[in-house]
Amino acid sequence: MAKQATGKKPFQLRNVGRWFKYKYLQLTRAKGGPAIVALGFSVGLFVEMFTLPTAGLAFFLIFPLVYVFRASMAAALIGFVFGKVIYIPMSFLNRQVGGWVLPRGIKGHLLSVLPDWLDTFIKFNLKLFVGGVIDGAVLGLIVFYPIKWLLEWYDGNRKEKRRKRKEETLLSSGSEG
Repeated sequence: MAKQATGKKPFQLRNVGRWFKYKYLQLTRAKGGPAIVALGFSVGLFVEMFTLPTAGLAFFLIFPLVYVFRASMAAALIGFVFGKVIYIPMSFLNRQVGGWVLPRGIKGHLLSVLPDWLDTFIKFNLKLFVGGVIDGAVLGLIVFYPIKWLLEWYDGNRKEKRRKRKEETLLSSGSEG
């Protein structure tokens, strides 16, 4: 049996939990701090709120938004997945908000020649899209600060524990000598 030349260990299912913990630690200690991670999460959540009416193409909007806002891509993807979890209940609110914002009786030149079922489908998706953009922006703003504060609190606790451990180590090594 020869070992692999690359030095990379083969995939083992028992290491998945460790990998997730490592990625979690990377995310919580990302360069730029908690604001970058919270902003990434907000961007992902914002985009998910109007992905369905765009047939999934809104997903590609995450990449330029993360670049422009200098946010965390990993956090944006986590926010996007979280948005998928809450999308069904939010879609009812998205449709309501879209109905409030859009003018009544939308009829354009193109819509007048379309069959009624297609006209209804387009109006429904337009309401979902417009409401999703508005609700996504509001939701992104609402979750930004709690996530940022939670990560700052976590980072502060971690640094405090390290400081206490260092003091205890210095005291114990000083009393021995």
